[in-house]
Amino acid sequence: MTLEKKKIKNLIELKTILKNKDFALCHGTFDIVHPGHLRQFIYAKKYTKILVVSLTGDEFILKGNLKPYVNENLRALNLSVINLVDYVLIDNNLEPISLIKKIKPKFFIKGYEYKNLTNEKTVKEKNTVEKYGGKIIFSPGDYIYSSTKIITDQKPNLKYEKLYTLLDKEKLSIDEIIKTTKEFSKKKVIIIGDTIVDRYSNAGVIGGMHKSPTLSVQILNSQDYIGGAAIVAMHIKALGADVTFCSIIGNDKEGNFVRQTLKKNKINTNLVVLKNRNTSLKNNIICQNHKILKIDRVDNDIIGKDTLFDLFKFNIKKFDTIILSDFRHGIFNIDNIKLVNNFLNKKIYKVADTQVASRWGNLLDFKNFDLLTPNEREIRFALADQDTVLRPLGKKLMDKIKCKNLFIKLGNQGVMSIRDYNKYKKPSFHLDSFVDSSEVLDPVGAGDAFLAYSALGMTVSGNDLASCILGTIAAGESCRYIGNKPVGLEKVNERLLALNAIVKNIKIF
Repeated sequence: MTLEKKKIKNLIELKTILKNKDFALCHGTFDIVHPGHLRQFIYAKKYTKILVVSLTGDEFILKGNLKPYVNENLRALNLSVINLVDYVLIDNNLEPISLIKKIKPKFFIKGYEYKNLTNEKTVKEKNTVEKYGGKIIFSPGDYIYSSTKIITDQKPNLKYEKLYTLLDKEKLSIDEIIKTTKEFSKKKVIIIGDTIVDRYSNAGVIGGMHKSPTLSVQILNSQDYIGGAAIVAMHIKALGADVTFCSIIGNDKEGNFVRQTLKKNKINTNLVVLKNRNTSLKNNIICQNHKILKIDRVDNDIIGKDTLFDLFKFNIKKFDTIILSDFRHGIFNIDNIKLVNNFLNKKIYKVADTQVASRWGNLLDFKNFDLLTPNEREIRFALADQDTVLRPLGKKLMDKIKCKNLFIKLGNQGVMSIRDYNKYKKPSFHLDSFVDSSEVLDPVGAGDAFLAYSALGMTVSGNDLASCILGTIAAGESCRYIGNKPVGLEKVNERLLALNAIVKNIKIF
């Protein structure tokens, strides 16, 4: 253990060390340590030889969806390397009142901006300190620095350092994650969901805007890709697992394309053909690498119970994992999901995802699942909550539907895993995306890749950090090419090895 890490203490250790000693306490978020903080520490040292700095734990910071920007482990390490600081503590409370009462600092140092006592929390802190005979002191300052402003104006790229500290804290290595992927081929997965054919039509502009605001284009060529729940099956197969896919298709050329593609990829299928229904088709019109229009041919009528029963012609007990991939194009609704649950046994790992683009699904339909992978918009719709920040919002959803794991997809901002802090005493975490914006050619389908890899990762390891890393890498990889294509395990392992080399070369201290 380095000297810096030795400075980081828990409450019991700190109380023992500080017994019968005078010391000063500075408390804050310290998302980005800036000159204002250093000036405050220098000022605190004028009053006592011992300076303790406490920081609010990740789970208790409610300033914004992705706050703090730097996780608690890296924030603690950043403070520990400052010579002025003698001890660092991560405080797992909304405010430092409980900590102040327990360690009783002789001096509690606050920033100059709090001096006028208009902040209710500062008044409460002042009263708490003075009650046992301590003193609150406001550091002088002619200029107010802000971590939030620094992050907003010029956000530092710390994604690898943040990953390093997460892995270190969780005692997880990327080598172990790679070992996890070797177990994928032993798993049997059944996927039920809506099939979509994604068509990419390249077009040339031939006129428009002369007599009416109408753009005239000519289709030059088209390429069809498997989409919807079917691409999730393709991803899972690319991982080496034994896959069975259940869905509905129409008696049309798109349905035949789906059948032939899945057969070519050696995916077991139970495709129910509905003669009076078209296979869902989404045609993307592209001009000069820009998507200018999407034309959907979809039938969103809910399938009957008989059709649903036809989809379940397999013995569910022989599968390790079931994935319900919901696009709300007919298979799933509140009543059907209840029926599906009746088919499932307790041993199977249950995963659900509601990747709804043009329609609304409702996460509240999926109760008692092991894993859900929604985006923020879907959670806010389900809970009718536009204002709560992401960590408590996710926890609110988990409590309501009794979900064991919740991975919130954040697009180019990565993913957040919500944890039950009261149960596990481990904070939720945010993982940055590992693909640069300059590498993104087509983000459509990234969520499908994330779902496939994270679901199988959880089935094998039960480790949410390992599974989120796998899912995030797969999602990034899927963005690097046009169209929905399965992300192979070989490519993901290649990315993992490259990431491992970066992490191993990080020298934080």
